[in-house]
Amino acid sequence: MFNQFLSFFVLLISLLFSLTISITSFAADTITAARVWPSDDYTRITLESNTPIKSQFLTLKNPNRLVLDIENVDLTISLKSLADKIISSDPYIKQVRVANYKSNDANNKLKVVRIAIDLKGEVKPNLFTLQPAGEYKHRLVLDIYPINDALMAMLGKKNNQNSDNIANYELPVDASTEPQLKPIIEPLPPITADLSEVNVEPITTPTDAILIEPLIKPYPKMSESNIPQDKSNQDKSNVDKSNVDKSSVDNSNNHKAIENTVPEFKSNKDGARLITIAIDAGHGGEDPGARGANGSREKEITLAISKKLKAMIDAEPNMRGMLTRDGDFFVPLGTRVVKARKFKADLFISIHADAFTNPAARGSSVFALSEKGATSASARYLAKKENEADLIGGVSLGGRDPMLARTLLDLSQAATINDSLKLGKAVLGHISEINNLHKSHVEQASFAVLKSPDIPSILVETAFISNLEEERKLTSDSYQDKFAASILSGIKKYFASNPALAKN
Repeated sequence: MFNQFLSFFVLLISLLFSLTISITSFAADTITAARVWPSDDYTRITLESNTPIKSQFLTLKNPNRLVLDIENVDLTISLKSLADKIISSDPYIKQVRVANYKSNDANNKLKVVRIAIDLKGEVKPNLFTLQPAGEYKHRLVLDIYPINDALMAMLGKKNNQNSDNIANYELPVDASTEPQLKPIIEPLPPITADLSEVNVEPITTPTDAILIEPLIKPYPKMSESNIPQDKSNQDKSNVDKSNVDKSSVDNSNNHKAIENTVPEFKSNKDGARLITIAIDAGHGGEDPGARGANGSREKEITLAISKKLKAMIDAEPNMRGMLTRDGDFFVPLGTRVVKARKFKADLFISIHADAFTNPAARGSSVFALSEKGATSASARYLAKKENEADLIGGVSLGGRDPMLARTLLDLSQAATINDSLKLGKAVLGHISEINNLHKSHVEQASFAVLKSPDIPSILVETAFISNLEEERKLTSDSYQDKFAASILSGIKKYFASNPALAKN
């Protein structure tokens, strides 16, 4: 009797478990956050969820649009607020429209939210997913790049009066390494026929339509009636902006046009070329960096100090500064190196604010690259933490710049490391005049951002943001001014005994 009861109980539990699995499989997921990071380099849209996000994506022309279908999700406030997070000064996005595309019915349990992105021109999109990292969960990331390299285009515009060749310069495209949007599984069958009734340019090549296989089966034909309607003409004066991501708005207000950060190729009044200093504000955008006990964020402090340092360098008669980022957006570590090399920088200074598990840790530090290993356990810990920025900030492994690959493969940089140590020693000496030092010598570790083969490069840890006293310093304008001035003094001392080499 007991055995029969036990068997019945096991069977009941099995049925309940199977029913739970069935219900769960059809339950819609929730997008917990939607963020937009605009910049002249590119605009990033990020959707975050507790579970992997499945999607279908394609491009349309005449007019230029991107259509992104998010599968098996509800139209939540986070998704609805995405439209309000698009700022008018975004270089690439005109507006975003979000609506339900398909609801539950008797034959299909799949929910779909369609996001239609109206563009200001032709772009090069890159869609990819990210596994949980740092404080983030599963993310779907859409990066919208200009067709031509934005940095070089602006550089050419600034130097148009000096060189027609530079003004018309475009990056060479290597077809074998040019980033391509690849489907997660396999492409859907061609949809040209299904678009025949739509007044758009037919999609005929893999580069025009990048599709990701839906969770269950292909969608029916896409048409204008399925895309959320353009409501640009309606009065938006009463739109509630409370859901707008504050970081995006701040970025719009503080973000200078890149031509203001791109120094001109010119000589000083004596005819000598200007020394170029690449200033790298650590972290940015999706990657906040370390957080202070009072809520300050490393990415904001590093950008503030970097801008002050650039202004001081530009005031020098024989120097100019360039920023690897001039606003709140994410720049991959290797891309920072590539930017400095495109500008033929003489030095590379990466600005950071350290953090440690022990809040008593304090002091400033300077690091150079090491090919043989870290000089201390703390240097090894810091390098590992900083190198994980690409995981947190989010990098598409398929979108590597071919120039970046060539740069990072060239590790024959013994002479450059030697000059980096000299630069670090000079900077460290002047930093010691305004703050205690965590280490009295230049440390070394394998920092990815310092791997330029021909530019002396250092990473400066301004102070410990995890220390309450030092966090207060880092958020002070006066301390930021003093720290930027100390770095400039170190740079000038370095060049006093190591004159800049001639460059084209």
